Amino acid sequence: MNSQHPSDLNDVLKSKKDAFQIPDGVIYLDGNSLGVLPKHVPDRLQEVVRSEWGTSLIRAWNTHSWIDLPGRTGDRIGKLIGAPAGTVVACDSTSVNVFKVLSAALSLRPDRKVILSDAGNFPTDLYVASGLKELLAKGHELRVVAPEDVRSAITPDVAVLMLTQVDYRTGRVHDMADLTELAHEAGALAIWDLAHSAAAIPVDLQGAKADFAVGCGYKYLNGGPGAPAFLYVAPDHQDKVASPLTGWMGHEAPFAFDLDYRPVTGINRMTVGTPPILSLSSLHAALDVFEDVDMNDIRAKSISLSELFISEVEAKCPQLQLASPRDPHQRGSQVSFSFTEGYAVMQALIARGVIGDFRAPDIMRFGFTPLYLSHQDIVDAVEILADILETRSWDTPAFKTRAKVT
Repeated sequence: MNSQHPSDLNDVLKSKKDAFQIPDGVIYLDGNSLGVLPKHVPDRLQEVVRSEWGTSLIRAWNTHSWIDLPGRTGDRIGKLIGAPAGTVVACDSTSVNVFKVLSAALSLRPDRKVILSDAGNFPTDLYVASGLKELLAKGHELRVVAPEDVRSAITPDVAVLMLTQVDYRTGRVHDMADLTELAHEAGALAIWDLAHSAAAIPVDLQGAKADFAVGCGYKYLNGGPGAPAFLYVAPDHQDKVASPLTGWMGHEAPFAFDLDYRPVTGINRMTVGTPPILSLSSLHAALDVFEDVDMNDIRAKSISLSELFISEVEAKCPQLQLASPRDPHQRGSQVSFSFTEGYAVMQALIARGVIGDFRAPDIMRFGFTPLYLSHQDIVDAVEILADILETRSWDTPAFKTRAKVT
């Protein structure tokens, strides 16, 4: 397993692997769940803790610009998702941000009651939408259709189209520009969840004319476990909407301590409470690795890695069934295979140093992060997978016992 695959010889991203802390003996195929630690982040966090917090104390909000960190981090993320400066802010969790932007979108379409989504959406987005419609108590309907039926379901009664661009289970990709255009033609607004898109595939929010977007910071952005999420509001909407969570950071003058709420202009009106500086600093620093990277190069290598993986698995592991789209341009930076005992097989893989994850009921998920994966990693990973299946080493009680996190 020490050879080099021919496709790695001219890899324009191969030097990037050195920027990440990857344990010896590990092939990490789970960057779609939790990104790898960039090596420079611990030093940056130590600086924030020991120097900025430890020395500057409360003064650091001004002297180290802590107060502006959500916007500065948002602008860095914006460069990766086709969003102009001042349209993205890093804050809260993806679920909280879904609540905020969905509420804002519905306020712009008060005469319509339908929230349209699909069965491939991440469940928490649907949970949030369901909870919000009950809270509003204005007769809203959450209409969930099959992914392939979304186009025909965009009817004149739809207020908001709310979709995850890349299906978390299969990696299937929705055409953002096409569906957003259809939504607008029907008089609806479009919200996009970019949790499995940001920094994984090229995204052009401005070009697609998306109205709102959300995403998380701990997957392909490598911001660390529980890293702050982000949200996007198109420029035309920013001063027409306000967050339903009217906290002091969204106030026009937070340190005037007025008793009346007046939203600030611009994207910051979608912020709520005090920014989590330590986790935001981690995310902000992690984004350094993208400064000299072209998303088109990431996409090209992602497709190359995933195509190799599918080819190798189908040749050596006939027990597994491809659950992702066959066309690489119709899937994100992940590949899923289904297998009845997928959970146990994944645990056996992890025990052998090949880390992916599992999604019920039978999906084995493998993420491809071009910044720290090589083609040789893929070949080696499939060799281990094939051995596990051939020897049935997965067939033990230990590997079949479900952990809390799968």
